[in-house]
Amino acid sequence: MKNVKELFDLTGKVAIVTGGRGLYGTSISRGLAEAGATVVIASRNSEKCRELAEELGRGAVGLSLDLSSDASITKLVEDVIARFGRIDILVNNAVDRSNLTSLDNATREKLQDSVNTNLTGQLLLSQAVIPYMKVAGGGSIINISSMRGLDCPHFPFYPESMREQPVNYTTEKWAMEGMTRFMAGRYGRDGIRVNSIAPGGFNPSLAGASGDGRKFTETYIENCPLGKWAGEDDIKGPVVFLASDASGYVTGATLVMDGGWTIW
Repeated sequence: MKNVKELFDLTGKVAIVTGGRGLYGTSISRGLAEAGATVVIASRNSEKCRELAEELGRGAVGLSLDLSSDASITKLVEDVIARFGRIDILVNNAVDRSNLTSLDNATREKLQDSVNTNLTGQLLLSQAVIPYMKVAGGGSIINISSMRGLDCPHFPFYPESMREQPVNYTTEKWAMEGMTRFMAGRYGRDGIRVNSIAPGGFNPSLAGASGDGRKFTETYIENCPLGKWAGEDDIKGPVVFLASDASGYVTGATLVMDGGWTIW
């Protein structure tokens, strides 16, 4: 029987975090490194990834990744294996927001370009990593979904100027929940656990918002059971839990981290 501290310890594990320098990605990368993992921080902005890797230490590296490119996915996985010889944890966190669109303004091209990165790219990176996890006897894949993968925008809460919410973001996040369950069922016998985290709102830029942004911020806080936005440390615990042996009998699950928003 392991001590509880041993269960959460990620020493010796190698983790890839896509979008690892982003809004939630930075906290995810920090949390995994603080738990002892060697973190590969990957995104299209490899320079920012390298800057964070240097700050984290513990053997962390920043590498380039474009999830819309098969060649980029292959190169990332090959580079990680060449450097470390293993991949134990994959956090599918990256989101390309450049093609997010309201339904009124949607085009086939925008929708296809968005899903190509935000869903297809996540699936193909998982596909590329799974054989190495199988050889190692298991691993953990964590898909960063959203509370939007459990509900839809509550449009009455949005000021008129913010009411055109992106239809493809909600659609893609719901799809990630299905992807999580499919992979959990398919690869559980290989010792690979697949779970998702559904975070709530975290946007430090709204702290000093004015006008409609301020109205929405106040409405969000008023209607969130915990009465606040998520903080930068709030996702660390859930990610380390799902990455570690502490969640050894957990797969196909969604850990909801939304301050209670979706209970209403």
